Amino acid sequence: MAEGSFFATVEKIKMPIRILILVGTLGLLGGAFFFLIYQPKTDEIRMVKDEISGLKVKVMKARRDAKRLPEVEAREIVVDAQFKQALRLLPNEKEVPSLLRNITKLGAASNLEFRLFIPKKESPEHFYYRLPVSIEVSGNYHDVATFFDKVGKMERIVNILNVSMKPQKTRSTMLITKCEAVTYRFKGTTDDKAKKKRKKKK
Repeated sequence: MAEGSFFATVEKIKMPIRILILVGTLGLLGGAFFFLIYQPKTDEIRMVKDEISGLKVKVMKARRDAKRLPEVEAREIVVDAQFKQALRLLPNEKEVPSLLRNITKLGAASNLEFRLFIPKKESPEHFYYRLPVSIEVSGNYHDVATFFDKVGKMERIVNILNVSMKPQKTRSTMLITKCEAVTYRFKGTTDDKAKKKRKKKK
């Protein structure tokens, strides 16, 4: 269609129809712009804003953590010192035999006669081993109490459990005392690692 014919045709169209065509064309162009350009960019901008907000939160948390770092480090030092102190209170595997000998010496020093002293198999707990020893002694009540007091004051932790007493004879002041002495040692010690290496070699 020639350019003159096109304009001639347009001129024949009534003004209201021309306005409607113009408005429709602008509406189509506006809709295309909104859905093809504006909306995707808006979604992208919103995503970037959300990401920036998330990063701001992380930065604020990092700053708070940085301020608390000296406090956390100080607390860690205290906990580490307490852990090392606990390790010193528990015997390692090599110390267990000497610890048991010391218990019998304390009993003898308390005027007790050992009738039974049987170390049992150690049992694993959550992060330590439980090392029980069955004990049976004879002696008067005061001597038994003295023995228990001495054991309680040992450098290593030893608990006296399941205590039972009965007279040796009717109306006798001499008692047969049965109990269980229990000590503990941490898992993962150097002794445990060496034991694992020996098992692997076998």
